[in-house]
Amino acid sequence: MTLTVAPLFSDNMVVQRDRPAPIWGTAAPMATVTIRADNARSTASADAAGVWRTHLPAMPAGGPLELHIESGRAQITVRNVLVGEVWLCAGQSNMEWPLQQSSDGPAASAAATCPRIRLFNVPRAVGDTPDAIALRGAWQECTPATAAAFSAVGYFFAHAVQEQLNVPVGLINNAVGGSAAEAWTPLHYLEERPATRGLVTALRDALAQHPELQGSLSQGVQYFGDVTYHKDTGNEGVAQGFAAPAQDMCQWQPMPVPSYWQQHGLLINGAVWFRRGVTVPERWHGQALRLQLGTVDDFDVTYFNGVEVGAAPTDDLNAYARLRDYMVPAELVHAGENTIAVRVFDHYGNGGMCGKREHLRLCCAAAPADFIPLEGTWHYRVERAIPLPPPSPLNAMACPSGLYNGMLAPLAPFALRGALWYQGESNAECAWQYRVLLPTMIQAWRDLWGQGDFPFLIVQLANYKQAPIEPCNDSWAELREAQALTARTVANAAQALAIDIGDADDIHPRNKREVGRRLALLALARTYGRAIEDRGPVFERMEIAAGVAHLQFSHCTGGLTTQDGLPPRSFALAGADRIFKWAEARIDGATVLVSHADVPAPVAVRYAWAANPQCNLCNFHGLPTEPFRTDCWPGMTER
Repeated sequence: MTLTVAPLFSDNMVVQRDRPAPIWGTAAPMATVTIRADNARSTASADAAGVWRTHLPAMPAGGPLELHIESGRAQITVRNVLVGEVWLCAGQSNMEWPLQQSSDGPAASAAATCPRIRLFNVPRAVGDTPDAIALRGAWQECTPATAAAFSAVGYFFAHAVQEQLNVPVGLINNAVGGSAAEAWTPLHYLEERPATRGLVTALRDALAQHPELQGSLSQGVQYFGDVTYHKDTGNEGVAQGFAAPAQDMCQWQPMPVPSYWQQHGLLINGAVWFRRGVTVPERWHGQALRLQLGTVDDFDVTYFNGVEVGAAPTDDLNAYARLRDYMVPAELVHAGENTIAVRVFDHYGNGGMCGKREHLRLCCAAAPADFIPLEGTWHYRVERAIPLPPPSPLNAMACPSGLYNGMLAPLAPFALRGALWYQGESNAECAWQYRVLLPTMIQAWRDLWGQGDFPFLIVQLANYKQAPIEPCNDSWAELREAQALTARTVANAAQALAIDIGDADDIHPRNKREVGRRLALLALARTYGRAIEDRGPVFERMEIAAGVAHLQFSHCTGGLTTQDGLPPRSFALAGADRIFKWAEARIDGATVLVSHADVPAPVAVRYAWAANPQCNLCNFHGLPTEPFRTDCWPGMTER
């Protein structure tokens, strides 16, 4: 058998400092393997199957150095190795979201020449068992090219930590857009707990309906993908003149853009065309333009005056995250009415022209500040309608244990400092279950690694959707509560808030820099012992006096304040009738006084209890207050 080492041990890697680092691979059965790195040395014996494993002795931060692996005449040399801090970046699309698509992505990417930050991307894979998939990939130095497509949250976290600690930082990006927490949790952990046992039962029932799959998770996921992740069978609309300026519009219907078409009752996947006219000013006549459409879910072909000017490749798994910015040749541009047409193909989930309003514009290529906004009413026509598939545990992003087996387990026991977790959107309708699911997943990971209760830093869900008119129960608020409970009750866990930096119109808020910074504050304070404030105010207790709720907070040295200088917002008050009303609130040092004339005998207070609360309470470090409620009344997802 050929001498090999696991892909995590490649050129440009980072070894976790100050602790023995497991290293493993294959060799001839029963062969001796020797590992050398500077003055560190270790040996291992391959077993009868040719698998070997040993540990590199603990080393201080430093490098670069070379790692030599030898067995008989065979030798592997791993070059440009650094010793520093290694963090796992995991979750769904907001962790996966690339640096180049963040709010300051182009500038941040261009400045990302950081040779002491190293990046490893884990390829997507679903496995039947924890060792079913051979890990692929290689470490890369952080450069403008490699950072641009890497996790923005991870990059900004690493940059802040590296700057403060002055040691190398390695990031392992292990995130999949749309993934649910159960996909990252082994089956037997789910089955042992009543709250999550039904997830395993549903999976086995789904597999039992197809005996030909022989109980295989990976085959089940492949089967589900074949019947639900639709392929584009061809552009039929262009032959029907859907892109042509002279198209008869009597069969086209209005729809606001940006948005997902499912939000407007168009409950399909498939191909949908969008059109609008735009009046080009005389000063742009005969000049090249830039047509910017923001993000499109999933793929597009875009036309200007009937001529194709850009498209997203259908083999790009992250096409939904790419900003569309197409050049319109000067010869297509004339003063007066021009036509923009966009064919959108949605292969799964939501579909549409769904980015941020400010990203939708037509501008002069020579003077980008001279632009016409494109948000507003467009007209659409369906080319190919594909019925939405029913929910299924065979979905790759939700299949219990599938991503754990295929992407997480192959990483262990590579030495880590800790994990960053940004996920929850896909579990928001089951927030009560998430109270058990998230701690279960964390325990499974820690058991897998066998290096104790390593730090687990959670990003609480950002604000999203429309602001509520009246206080009400909300599944996103309940999911945040489940995240907060996990952060409080699980050893060495903590959470960074994003309740004030989200986007009402976009589930992928672009301010990833601040998310990464807040995660870095947690790591610097709790893992590395820096004396800094790492979180915003946290509710501690409530007292009722003369119809006023007195709320006490911690993590507010020097008192409380608001981000905008206005009185605190998003407090709701209820009496014994359990009917909440927006309340008046004022700050008194580290206390907030909450009252409402129609609630003379309050019994409960809620703060920021909505998918998109209009909250502003913070400490003098500008860190937002954690959402909370003082009641324990049943909500939307409790069952």
